[in-house]
Formats: sequence, structure tokens, C-alpha cells
Amino acid sequence: MSSSDRRQFLCLLAALPLGACGFRPAYAPGGAAAGLLDSVTVEAPLDRNGFDLVERLEERLGRTKTPTYSLGYRIETSETGLGITPDDTTTRYNINGTVTFVLRDKATGGELTAGKVSTFTAFSATGTAVSTESARADAYQRLMRLLADQIVTRLLATSAEWGAA
Repeated sequence: MSSSDRRQFLCLLAALPLGACGFRPAYAPGGAAAGLLDSVTVEAPLDRNGFDLVERLEERLGRTKTPTYSLGYRIETSETGLGITPDDTTTRYNINGTVTFVLRDKATGGELTAGKVSTFTAFSATGTAVSTESARADAYQRLMRLLADQIVTRLLATSAEWGAA
């Protein structure tokens, strides 16, 4: 058996358990989250963090003029100095972020699912003031994208419970 044939055989063998367990893509027709795309309106952002979060959520879920669901959120962040030199200069910062979210049925206003996601990122403060501020802004943008991705994952995971199909 050639190397190429062996790889094809192993790939097919690896795919067998997925078919046996009833695996079905979430966004596929009839999938648990099929009705989630292009049907969620996200609360308008009030600041830069909110803008970055909403931008990523709309990138992942789509943007619609006729929403079925509305997504509200509350962002909390905090910075902690990590690397401190002998002369008491902080060289690295950790940014912790938490988003509490609620998905509501637009027609009834009823809560479908809610949750809280959190993660962290960091940035270096060893360069000039401009480079440090740029690194800080980039870290906050990364943090909001990570949190938005976690929210979408939660919505996908729970969509079968509240009926996004």
C-alpha cells in the first residue's frame, strides 16, 4: 500500500466515528444553529471595546435588518501589572475581560439564553509611549475578539435548547 493510499484509508477510518455518533454541522440545514446566522441584532456599542466586540459578533453571526433575536451584553475589564523591574517600572500588563450576555427573542422579549465568558490577554510596555499605547489598544481589540468568539461558541452550543433551528 503506497503512502498516499494509506493516508486516504486512515482519513476514512478516522471519519467513521463521526458518522456513527450522529455528528451534524451546526449551521447545516436542519442543524441546531441553522437559524442563528443573519438573525441576531447586537446591542449598539457605547465605547471602543463595545465596538470591537460587536464588530466580531456581526462578523461571525451576520448582520440583519429583520432580526429574530437580540443580544445584549455588559463588558468588564481590568489591567494588572506583571513584569516589574528593580527600579519599579512595569514592563508587561495583563488585561482580564468578562462579558455577561443575554439573548432574547425579539418578538416576545423572553430570555432564551444567558451567560458569562471571560479570558485575558497581555501587552508589553517596554517601548516608547506611542508603541506602548499601540500595543495596549491592540491587546484590548484581541481581548474583545476572543470574548466575542466565546459568546458565539456558547450560542452554538446551546442553540438546540432554545430552538435556533
